[in-house]
Amino acid sequence: MAKSFQPGSCFMNEVELVERIRRLAGGSTRLVLGIGDDCAIFRPKPGEDLLFTTDQMIEDVHFRATHKPEAIGERALARSLSDIAAMGGEPRFCLVALATPENSEKWIEAFYLGLLRLAKRTGTALAGGDLARSVTNKTSCDVMMCGAVKRGRALRRDGARHGDAIYVSGRLGKAWDRKIEPRLGLGQSLVGRATSCIDLSDGLSMDLYRLCKASGVAAEIDRVPVVRGATVMRALHGGEDYELLFTLPARARTPEGTSRIGTIVRGKPGSMMFEGRPLEPRGYDHFK
Repeated sequence: MAKSFQPGSCFMNEVELVERIRRLAGGSTRLVLGIGDDCAIFRPKPGEDLLFTTDQMIEDVHFRATHKPEAIGERALARSLSDIAAMGGEPRFCLVALATPENSEKWIEAFYLGLLRLAKRTGTALAGGDLARSVTNKTSCDVMMCGAVKRGRALRRDGARHGDAIYVSGRLGKAWDRKIEPRLGLGQSLVGRATSCIDLSDGLSMDLYRLCKASGVAAEIDRVPVVRGATVMRALHGGEDYELLFTLPARARTPEGTSRIGTIVRGKPGSMMFEGRPLEPRGYDHFK
Protein backbone atom coordinates (compact mmCIF):
# COMPACT_ATOMS: atom_id res chain seq x y z
CA MET A 1 0.00 0.00 0.00
CA ALA A 2 1.38 3.39 -0.99
CA LYS A 3 0.85 5.58 2.06
CA SER A 4 2.33 8.59 0.24
CA PHE A 5 -0.48 8.56 -2.36
CA GLN A 6 -1.93 12.08 -2.67
CA PRO A 7 -4.72 12.88 -5.18
CA GLY A 8 -3.67 15.49 -7.70
CA SER A 9 -0.15 15.87 -6.35
CA CYS A 10 1.32 16.40 -9.82
CA PHE A 11 0.64 16.05 -13.54
CA MET A 12 1.09 12.42 -14.63
CA ASN A 13 1.23 10.47 -17.84
CA GLU A 14 -0.70 7.23 -18.24
CA VAL A 15 2.14 4.96 -17.09
CA GLU A 16 2.65 6.99 -13.91
CA LEU A 17 -1.07 7.13 -13.21
CA VAL A 18 -1.51 3.37 -13.63
CA GLU A 19 1.45 2.77 -11.31
CA ARG A 20 -0.12 4.97 -8.63
CA ILE A 21 -3.40 3.08 -8.92
CA ARG A 22 -1.54 -0.25 -8.75
CA ARG A 23 0.25 0.75 -5.55
CA LEU A 24 -2.96 2.01 -3.98
CA ALA A 25 -4.88 -1.17 -4.88
CA GLY A 26 -2.42 -3.49 -3.11
CA GLY A 27 -2.76 -7.25 -3.60
CA SER A 28 -4.95 -10.26 -2.86
CA THR A 29 -4.10 -13.77 -1.70
CA ARG A 30 -5.87 -15.28 -4.73
CA LEU A 31 -4.79 -12.63 -7.20
CA VAL A 32 -1.64 -14.25 -8.56
CA LEU A 33 -0.95 -11.32 -10.89
CA GLY A 34 -2.77 -8.00 -10.84
CA ILE A 35 -2.36 -4.55 -12.39
CA GLY A 36 0.60 -4.10 -14.74
CA ASP A 37 0.45 -7.01 -17.21
CA ASP A 38 -1.79 -7.83 -20.18
CA CYS A 39 -4.15 -9.89 -18.00
CA ALA A 40 -4.74 -10.49 -14.33
CA ILE A 41 -4.38 -14.04 -12.99
CA PHE A 42 -6.88 -15.21 -10.38
CA ARG A 43 -6.79 -18.65 -8.76
CA PRO A 44 -10.23 -19.71 -7.42
CA LYS A 45 -10.84 -22.11 -4.58
CA PRO A 46 -11.80 -25.71 -5.37
CA GLY A 47 -15.54 -26.38 -5.25
CA GLU A 48 -16.73 -22.85 -6.01
CA ASP A 49 -18.60 -21.29 -8.91
CA LEU A 50 -17.38 -17.91 -10.13
CA LEU A 51 -19.92 -15.14 -10.72
CA PHE A 52 -19.31 -12.40 -13.29
CA THR A 53 -21.23 -9.18 -13.84
CA THR A 54 -20.61 -5.76 -15.36
CA ASP A 55 -22.26 -2.36 -14.91
CA GLN A 56 -21.74 0.93 -16.70
CA MET A 57 -21.82 4.41 -15.14
CA ILE A 58 -22.36 7.22 -17.67
CA GLU A 59 -22.27 10.94 -16.98
CA ASP A 60 -25.73 12.58 -17.21
CA VAL A 61 -27.36 9.14 -17.09
CA HIS A 62 -26.14 7.68 -13.77
CA PHE A 63 -24.40 10.70 -12.23
CA ARG A 64 -23.75 14.40 -12.71
CA ALA A 65 -20.44 16.13 -13.34
CA THR A 66 -21.03 18.08 -10.12
CA HIS A 67 -20.97 14.94 -7.97
CA LYS A 68 -17.81 14.18 -6.03
CA PRO A 69 -15.51 11.74 -7.84
CA GLU A 70 -15.03 9.69 -4.64
CA ALA A 71 -18.80 9.15 -4.44
CA ILE A 72 -18.98 8.21 -8.13
CA GLY A 73 -16.17 5.67 -7.72
CA GLU A 74 -17.81 4.09 -4.69
CA ARG A 75 -21.18 3.93 -6.41
CA ALA A 76 -19.68 2.38 -9.55
CA LEU A 77 -18.38 -0.57 -7.53
CA ALA A 78 -21.43 -0.79 -5.27
CA ARG A 79 -23.76 -1.35 -8.24
CA SER A 80 -21.78 -4.41 -9.36
CA LEU A 81 -21.45 -5.66 -5.78
CA SER A 82 -25.25 -5.58 -5.52
CA ASP A 83 -25.42 -8.10 -8.38
CA ILE A 84 -23.03 -10.39 -6.51
CA ALA A 85 -25.18 -10.03 -3.39
CA ALA A 86 -28.28 -11.03 -5.36
CA MET A 87 -26.69 -14.41 -6.13
CA GLY A 88 -25.46 -15.01 -2.59
CA GLY A 89 -21.83 -14.54 -3.59
CA GLU A 90 -18.69 -13.24 -1.98
CA PRO A 91 -16.68 -10.58 -3.87
CA ARG A 92 -13.34 -11.64 -5.34
CA PHE A 93 -12.02 -8.97 -7.73
CA CYS A 94 -13.05 -6.21 -10.12
CA LEU A 95 -11.80 -4.70 -13.38
CA VAL A 96 -12.48 -1.02 -14.06
CA ALA A 97 -12.57 0.68 -17.49
CA LEU A 98 -12.66 4.47 -17.16
CA ALA A 99 -12.85 7.20 -19.84
CA THR A 100 -12.51 10.85 -18.80
CA PRO A 101 -11.98 14.26 -20.44
CA GLU A 102 -8.51 15.76 -20.74
CA ASN A 103 -6.62 17.06 -17.71
CA SER A 104 -8.59 14.92 -15.25
CA GLU A 105 -5.74 13.18 -13.41
CA LYS A 106 -6.83 14.60 -10.05
CA TRP A 107 -10.42 13.47 -10.69
CA ILE A 108 -9.26 9.95 -11.64
CA GLU A 109 -7.24 9.52 -8.46
CA ALA A 110 -10.14 10.69 -6.30
CA PHE A 111 -12.48 8.32 -8.17
CA TYR A 112 -10.20 5.38 -7.34
CA LEU A 113 -9.88 6.44 -3.72
CA GLY A 114 -13.66 6.20 -3.35
CA LEU A 115 -13.87 2.91 -5.22
CA LEU A 116 -11.03 1.35 -3.24
CA ARG A 117 -12.48 2.34 0.13
CA LEU A 118 -15.50 0.17 -0.62
CA ALA A 119 -13.32 -2.51 -2.24
CA LYS A 120 -11.27 -2.90 0.94
CA ARG A 121 -14.36 -2.97 3.14
CA THR A 122 -15.91 -5.77 1.05
CA GLY A 123 -12.77 -7.80 0.34
CA THR A 124 -12.70 -6.92 -3.36
CA ALA A 125 -9.34 -6.79 -5.13
CA LEU A 126 -8.82 -4.30 -7.94
CA ALA A 127 -7.24 -6.55 -10.58
CA GLY A 128 -6.83 -4.08 -13.45
CA GLY A 129 -8.81 -2.40 -16.20
CA ASP A 130 -8.31 0.37 -18.75
CA LEU A 131 -7.88 4.15 -18.85
CA ALA A 132 -8.83 6.28 -21.86
CA ARG A 133 -9.66 9.82 -22.93
CA SER A 134 -13.33 10.47 -23.65
CA VAL A 135 -14.01 11.80 -27.15
CA THR A 136 -17.42 13.10 -25.98
CA ASN A 137 -15.89 15.12 -23.12
CA LYS A 138 -18.12 13.09 -20.77
CA THR A 139 -16.97 10.63 -18.13
CA SER A 140 -18.00 6.98 -18.28
CA CYS A 141 -16.85 3.85 -16.50
CA ASP A 142 -17.55 0.13 -16.59
CA VAL A 143 -16.94 -2.11 -13.59
CA MET A 144 -16.62 -5.84 -14.23
CA MET A 145 -17.02 -7.81 -11.01
CA CYS A 146 -16.07 -11.38 -10.12
CA GLY A 147 -17.61 -13.08 -7.11
CA ALA A 148 -17.82 -16.67 -5.92
CA VAL A 149 -20.32 -19.01 -4.33
CA LYS A 150 -20.17 -22.68 -3.34
CA ARG A 151 -20.58 -24.89 -6.36
CA GLY A 152 -24.22 -25.24 -7.41
CA ARG A 153 -25.48 -22.93 -4.62
CA ALA A 154 -25.91 -19.57 -6.36
CA LEU A 155 -29.23 -17.78 -5.91
CA ARG A 156 -31.09 -17.31 -9.20
CA ARG A 157 -34.17 -15.59 -10.60
CA ASP A 158 -35.83 -18.73 -11.91
CA GLY A 159 -36.66 -20.67 -8.72
CA ALA A 160 -39.79 -18.96 -7.37
CA ARG A 161 -42.77 -21.30 -6.94
CA HIS A 162 -46.50 -20.99 -6.30
CA GLY A 163 -47.12 -20.17 -2.64
CA ASP A 164 -43.72 -18.61 -1.94
CA ALA A 165 -43.66 -15.39 0.05
CA ILE A 166 -42.07 -12.28 -1.53
CA TYR A 167 -39.67 -10.11 0.47
CA VAL A 168 -37.58 -6.97 0.06
CA SER A 169 -34.65 -5.72 2.11
CA GLY A 170 -35.01 -2.14 3.32
CA ARG A 171 -37.41 0.55 2.18
CA LEU A 172 -37.90 1.61 -1.42
CA GLY A 173 -38.12 4.89 -3.31
CA LYS A 174 -34.71 6.21 -2.27
CA ALA A 175 -33.10 9.21 -3.94
CA TRP A 176 -31.21 8.04 -7.03
CA ASP A 177 -27.88 9.53 -5.92
CA ARG A 178 -27.86 8.31 -2.33
CA LYS A 179 -25.12 6.00 -1.03
CA ILE A 180 -25.55 2.32 -1.90
CA GLU A 181 -24.99 -0.39 0.71
CA PRO A 182 -24.67 -3.72 -1.16
CA ARG A 183 -26.60 -6.41 0.75
CA LEU A 184 -23.77 -8.94 0.64
CA GLY A 185 -24.36 -10.39 4.10
CA LEU A 186 -28.07 -10.87 3.50
CA GLY A 187 -27.49 -12.47 0.13
CA GLN A 188 -25.02 -14.95 1.60
CA SER A 189 -27.45 -15.77 4.43
CA LEU A 190 -30.16 -16.61 1.87
CA VAL A 191 -28.12 -19.33 0.13
CA GLY A 192 -29.95 -22.61 0.65
CA ARG A 193 -33.04 -20.76 1.91
CA ALA A 194 -34.35 -18.42 -0.80
CA THR A 195 -36.01 -19.94 -3.86
CA SER A 196 -35.16 -16.91 -6.02
CA CYS A 197 -33.46 -13.52 -5.75
CA ILE A 198 -32.77 -10.38 -7.79
CA ASP A 199 -31.37 -6.95 -6.93
CA LEU A 200 -33.62 -3.92 -7.35
CA SER A 201 -31.84 -1.63 -9.79
CA ASP A 202 -34.64 -0.71 -12.24
CA GLY A 203 -37.64 -0.50 -9.92
CA LEU A 204 -39.74 -3.03 -8.00
CA SER A 205 -42.32 -3.43 -10.77
CA MET A 206 -39.69 -4.07 -13.46
CA ASP A 207 -37.46 -6.38 -11.44
CA LEU A 208 -40.36 -8.38 -9.96
CA TYR A 209 -41.63 -8.82 -13.52
CA ARG A 210 -38.21 -10.18 -14.55
CA LEU A 211 -38.17 -12.60 -11.61
CA CYS A 212 -41.68 -13.81 -12.36
CA LYS A 213 -40.96 -14.27 -16.08
CA ALA A 214 -37.80 -16.24 -15.32
CA SER A 215 -39.66 -18.45 -12.83
CA GLY A 216 -42.82 -18.87 -14.94
CA VAL A 217 -45.08 -17.47 -12.20
CA ALA A 218 -47.27 -14.49 -11.29
CA ALA A 219 -47.24 -12.27 -8.19
CA GLU A 220 -49.64 -10.47 -5.87
CA ILE A 221 -48.21 -7.52 -3.92
CA ASP A 222 -50.04 -6.40 -0.76
CA ARG A 223 -47.80 -3.58 0.45
CA VAL A 224 -44.58 -1.72 -0.35
CA PRO A 225 -42.25 -0.34 2.35
CA VAL A 226 -41.50 3.27 1.36
CA VAL A 227 -38.74 5.57 2.60
CA ARG A 228 -39.77 8.82 4.26
CA GLY A 229 -40.55 11.50 1.69
CA ALA A 230 -41.08 9.11 -1.23
CA THR A 231 -44.32 8.10 -2.91
CA VAL A 232 -45.61 4.59 -3.52
CA MET A 233 -45.27 5.25 -7.27
CA ARG A 234 -41.61 6.12 -6.79
CA ALA A 235 -41.10 2.95 -4.73
CA LEU A 236 -42.80 0.81 -7.39
CA HIS A 237 -41.22 2.27 -10.51
CA GLY A 238 -38.33 4.58 -9.62
CA GLY A 239 -35.32 2.26 -9.60
CA GLU A 240 -31.85 2.72 -8.11
CA ASP A 241 -32.82 1.19 -4.74
CA TYR A 242 -30.23 -1.63 -4.84
CA GLU A 243 -32.09 -3.69 -2.28
CA LEU A 244 -32.71 -7.44 -2.64
CA LEU A 245 -36.05 -8.82 -3.82
CA PHE A 246 -36.36 -12.51 -2.97
CA THR A 247 -38.77 -15.37 -2.32
CA LEU A 248 -38.93 -17.88 0.49
CA PRO A 249 -41.20 -20.87 1.16
CA ALA A 250 -44.45 -19.70 2.79
CA ARG A 251 -43.63 -20.89 6.32
CA ALA A 252 -40.03 -19.67 6.37
CA ARG A 253 -38.94 -17.23 9.06
CA THR A 254 -38.70 -13.61 7.93
CA PRO A 255 -35.02 -12.57 7.77
CA GLU A 256 -34.15 -9.69 10.09
CA GLY A 257 -34.39 -6.27 8.47
CA THR A 258 -36.61 -7.42 5.60
CA SER A 259 -40.32 -7.03 4.81
CA ARG A 260 -42.82 -9.48 3.38
CA ILE A 261 -44.68 -7.71 0.58
CA GLY A 262 -46.69 -10.38 -1.22
CA THR A 263 -47.06 -13.90 -2.57
CA ILE A 264 -46.11 -15.86 -5.67
CA VAL A 265 -49.25 -17.19 -7.37
CA ARG A 266 -50.26 -19.19 -10.41
CA GLY A 267 -50.98 -17.16 -13.52
CA LYS A 268 -49.52 -15.83 -16.72
CA PRO A 269 -45.73 -15.64 -16.24
CA GLY A 270 -44.83 -12.05 -15.41
CA SER A 271 -48.34 -10.88 -14.52
CA MET A 272 -48.56 -8.89 -11.28
CA MET A 273 -51.27 -7.44 -9.04
CA PHE A 274 -50.87 -4.64 -6.48
CA GLU A 275 -53.66 -4.05 -3.96
CA GLY A 276 -56.05 -5.95 -6.21
CA ARG A 277 -55.20 -4.10 -9.44
CA PRO A 278 -52.94 -5.07 -12.36
CA LEU A 279 -49.39 -3.78 -11.96
CA GLU A 280 -47.46 -2.92 -15.11
CA PRO A 281 -43.64 -3.19 -15.22
CA ARG A 282 -42.81 0.51 -15.59
CA GLY A 283 -39.31 0.68 -14.09
CA TYR A 284 -36.27 2.28 -15.72
CA ASP A 285 -35.53 1.24 -19.31
CA HIS A 286 -32.49 2.71 -21.11
CA PHE A 287 -34.11 2.20 -24.52
CA LYS A 288 -37.49 3.85 -23.90
